[in-house]
Amino acid sequence: MSNIVWHQHSIDQAARGAQKGQNPVLLWFTGLSGSGKSTLAGALERALFEHGFHTYLLDGDNVRHGLCKDLGFSLEDRDENLRRVGEVAKLMVDSGLVVLSAFISPTREERDRVRALFSQGQFVEVHVSTPLSVCESRDPKGLYAKARKGEIENFTGISSPYEVPESAELTIDTSKGDLGTQVNGLLAYLKAIEVLNPPRQIAGAGI
Repeated sequence: MSNIVWHQHSIDQAARGAQKGQNPVLLWFTGLSGSGKSTLAGALERALFEHGFHTYLLDGDNVRHGLCKDLGFSLEDRDENLRRVGEVAKLMVDSGLVVLSAFISPTREERDRVRALFSQGQFVEVHVSTPLSVCESRDPKGLYAKARKGEIENFTGISSPYEVPESAELTIDTSKGDLGTQVNGLLAYLKAIEVLNPPRQIAGAGI
């Protein structure tokens, strides 16, 4: 690594963000399987996209079709999966995008390691705190049923722990309230931290 030097480009992150009329940021949605991470992140991206903001959504299942297709689900592979996602998200934020990611990311150490890649205020941890009982009752992929039967090892919430964030910027329980209200809350937060710059009119969010 001693012969590898970071090349500083003439166009920086601030310039790329200014061109897009936004301040780049990573929103990291973390929570149990079935908590509503992907649904919530997808709805937020749709709202941002429809009003002209430049976004990209990284989803746990999708990255395993390409970027991380060589990885399994051992603890080591899951850790490497998040390391790669964090580095990709860093590049996307550097390009000026508002990046959304939806990953269980069960340990504080994993999430803090990704946070450390970003400047102060550019990593927004969104804890999707939907209770295990609700997540299990949804079981959209049938994974909890398989985990209960012992067919899936190291399944977060059943045979492997989930470490609740201690200082997440936002906490949302998708079993309470409706999706529209939750998205409006996220939009209002992004406005408050000046991600959406200059302000634009988004129905229902006062932006």
